[in-house]
Amino acid sequence: MQTQSPFLDTLFLLRKEECITIFADVKQISPKEEQEAAEYFETEFEKERLEFFSDQIPFDKEAAVWAAKILYHSVQLYLVRENTEKDLVKLIPDFKGKPDLSAKLSADLSLRFVPQIVVALKNVDADDPLIQLLETILKQFHYSGVETDLELEHLNWEEELKDTTYRKLYLERIVENRTYRLAEIPYINRLLTAEFGWYKNIFWKELKINKAQENETRDGI
Repeated sequence: MQTQSPFLDTLFLLRKEECITIFADVKQISPKEEQEAAEYFETEFEKERLEFFSDQIPFDKEAAVWAAKILYHSVQLYLVRENTEKDLVKLIPDFKGKPDLSAKLSADLSLRFVPQIVVALKNVDADDPLIQLLETILKQFHYSGVETDLELEHLNWEEELKDTTYRKLYLERIVENRTYRLAEIPYINRLLTAEFGWYKNIFWKELKINKAQENETRDGI
């Protein structure tokens, strides 16, 4: 799938092989490359839609391309930092669109790899200003940063997870990553307990159940 485009090759390698190539410098992304990335991610979105059990969530081209550029730039900036400090905000911009469910799931095709980059950056320099920029993005698109230690205490989780499809995907990602700090939030803990039912020890034996919640469940039986 190599295209001789550092931008596209980075995306293909990460999604297909989970590895990266560091180029000599951070190349400018052309409109043609952006269009090819949009087409590629639309195809990938349609594949993943099979897991959504919903055909009501459209692909958000703007969010997907923005996230792809964030991923590409953060990967390259991991090692290529000469004369880039002044351009960090330009290379890692905020999302200008509406961060609705369509945008969150479309952006996730790329942003799901960003937490690993954050960890790598912290291992090199915990004070790297790039880390703060990436964590700010992950706070807004926190479905992609489930395994990252983000400050999400301000969230109204009932409102955040009101969409049944998003709730299902979010809970699955919490379980997949064994993210205790999220799983122990009372509302999420209650949702997971209801999903696990009698099979909790099979899915996640170590997860603690809120005792008050457990008693409520027993009283209702």
